[in-house]
Amino acid sequence: MSLLEIRDLAVALPEGADRAFAAKDINFDLDRGEILCIVGESGSGKSMSANAVMGLLPQGVKPVKGTITFDGEPILGLPEKEMLKLRGGRISMIFQEPLSALNPLMRVGAQIAEVFEAHGALTPPERRARALKLLDEVGIPDPEAAIRAYPFQLSGGQRQRVMIAMALALEPDILIADEPTTALDVTTQAQILTLIEDLRQKRGMAVIFITHDFGVVADIADRVIVMQTGEIVESGAADEVLLRPSHPYTKALIDAIPRLTQRSEADAQTREPILTVEDLQKTFSTGSGSLFGKRRVVRAVQDVSFELYAGETIGIVGESGSGKSTVGRCLVRLLDPDGGRVMVEGADIAELTGSALRDNRRKLQMIFQDPFSSLNPRARVSRILTEGLIAYGTPRREALARARELLELVGLDASAMNRFPHEFSGGQRQRIGIARALALDPKIIIADEAVSALDVSIQAQVLDLLADLKTRLELSMLFITHDLRVAARICDRIIVMQKGRIVEAGPTGKVLHDPDTEYTRSLLDAIPGQEYERALETAGA
Repeated sequence: MSLLEIRDLAVALPEGADRAFAAKDINFDLDRGEILCIVGESGSGKSMSANAVMGLLPQGVKPVKGTITFDGEPILGLPEKEMLKLRGGRISMIFQEPLSALNPLMRVGAQIAEVFEAHGALTPPERRARALKLLDEVGIPDPEAAIRAYPFQLSGGQRQRVMIAMALALEPDILIADEPTTALDVTTQAQILTLIEDLRQKRGMAVIFITHDFGVVADIADRVIVMQTGEIVESGAADEVLLRPSHPYTKALIDAIPRLTQRSEADAQTREPILTVEDLQKTFSTGSGSLFGKRRVVRAVQDVSFELYAGETIGIVGESGSGKSTVGRCLVRLLDPDGGRVMVEGADIAELTGSALRDNRRKLQMIFQDPFSSLNPRARVSRILTEGLIAYGTPRREALARARELLELVGLDASAMNRFPHEFSGGQRQRIGIARALALDPKIIIADEAVSALDVSIQAQVLDLLADLKTRLELSMLFITHDLRVAARICDRIIVMQKGRIVEAGPTGKVLHDPDTEYTRSLLDAIPGQEYERALETAGA
């Protein structure tokens, strides 16, 4: 008998939703010690199916049919008191964004201890000792320091490890991991995947791993389920589904995966530099440096110099904390650099102030990682796209006409003008973010992790859109990313950053296939699914 059995599950959406069911006709088993990956685009129903197992469906969403059996006992529709005994104890979950899942006002140790307290397990001293052991087990470098830290004081990878520690606290039989590596850089992602595999081996734990990254699937999955618009369209052993997919949707998802070999390079050196960065510096300091507070100094950007040529795309890659996003923010003056020059068409953006800065900064515009947080949730799209134009003196009528042109340019209907950001999908919101960045006719676009949170098919569409717009509008682009496969797809040259410094730079093919530094090689080695990619190439995919 399987550890988990789901039969004919249907989860209904509230009246007025874009479809009747979040998930329907869901059937699958999970065996002890097995890793089952559920893949599909946003809205495919993969997270809703997992949330039904946990009894954590959003308000208004409810199971209306089917059964969920755990260890021989039916659990669908159990009273909340009974589900509390299972949840966190025998079935645990890791959420996609640990910063929003962790309590920002509680220290890490207290949050782990709270898991034991909720289930009446261990004494307070035993809880602390167990929390330390868990932090050590999940690879936190300094457990004694981490147990006293607040979530914001930890890196993204460390916060995810804390979430895993909490999920493992009561040694569950099933671990549900909902996109736990999506926003992590490749080396941290590789560490988390290795950790989950090690824990599976040590504890005999079954894992449901929800993801849209087929590289991750190829590295860890025993079996795969592919979901589309709430239904399972394909399932089977990992090798069978990944190498010999039968459903057109699965084939389309696999075709959308960016690969390290896709990019042909342009000779940017024959053109004029449109942006010259010389010895850029940025240092952050926290704490007062007084008797009661130790000052912490972080040199986020050190001696960064490069040139961006007209019509060129440069990728800036590196781990979290490497300084790549800080460089982008200094260039557009969202952060003031501490030193260096940023020359755009003869003007030093780093030195300008007042109206001179205002007139020149329109030449550089930014696309942000999360369009949901960077777009005003209370503003309609018409206002989002016109407020910059109006601020620079464009009459409202002309600004509205330009906004409609921009929506058409990024592949959205003009009817979007009257809608709010929450009424769009993630990919559509990112298109609105791109339209906003283009509103002032910039010379340079700085895209900061602009596709990292998107499904592979939506990611491919946005990358194709950016490449098309770059050609049509004669744009130059800085593309900041932790995904080297994405960089391979869109970038002419690549800059690799580590601890605030450029450690390697060169043509994309050279950096990705013949790197000069050990650090770049470590980033390449950490990319998930490389054996799978080679298998696809061998098969002629």
